[in-house]
Amino acid sequence: MSQLTNYHLLSFDVYGTLIDWETGVWNAIQPSLKATNIQISRQNYLNIYHELEKAQQSQTPDMPYSQLLATIHPQLTSRLGLNPPTMEESDQFGESVGQWPAFPDTVEALKRLSKHYKLVVLSNVDRESFQKTNAGSLEGFPFDLVITAQDVGSYKPDLANFEYMLKAVKGQFGVEMDLVLQTAQSQFHDHQPAKKMGLRSVWIERPGALMGNLENPIYDWRFDTLGDMADAVGREL
Repeated sequence: MSQLTNYHLLSFDVYGTLIDWETGVWNAIQPSLKATNIQISRQNYLNIYHELEKAQQSQTPDMPYSQLLATIHPQLTSRLGLNPPTMEESDQFGESVGQWPAFPDTVEALKRLSKHYKLVVLSNVDRESFQKTNAGSLEGFPFDLVITAQDVGSYKPDLANFEYMLKAVKGQFGVEMDLVLQTAQSQFHDHQPAKKMGLRSVWIERPGALMGNLENPIYDWRFDTLGDMADAVGREL
């Protein structure tokens, strides 16, 4: 289908698409960086973070995300040549998810898109972390359905997460796969598996984003921001 408005439901990645994931994890490491004189670039840090996160998600697919972050925190500090963290410091790193900022266009765009679509969360975090995010920088936005990695027992790009979502939206809303748009920034976590599932996708590129990028991006529509997508939907309507 050639128009965005032919679809009935948006399945969102949250962290990277709605929430500024990269700024969030960069802010979270600042206490460890400030305790030393070591200088590291944001890009180098994000590359290491993404590598360690991806490996840990493969090793422990059923581990809640905040615990997973606490687990990789000592690995991060070791790779960066920083002081070994205390358990409390690692726990604080893991709990930082709820303080990560939303992109400035996110909440208003969600309000506009909700007039036409069911809005569903398909996130790689745990339920408690998402609840904190939703109550915080997402300003309590009322999503129609929230699915986390903790609910599924695996992390995207595992196809089980997409299968779980599709079964849920068909059961709860009667929406078939051909009326669902996977809406996300990460090519690795979302667009590649969506393609394998036969799902159409909207790439919210977030220019300058590093994590989850791949060569030869896959998508059916592309926008810089979610606000730009809402504008396009508005023009169609």
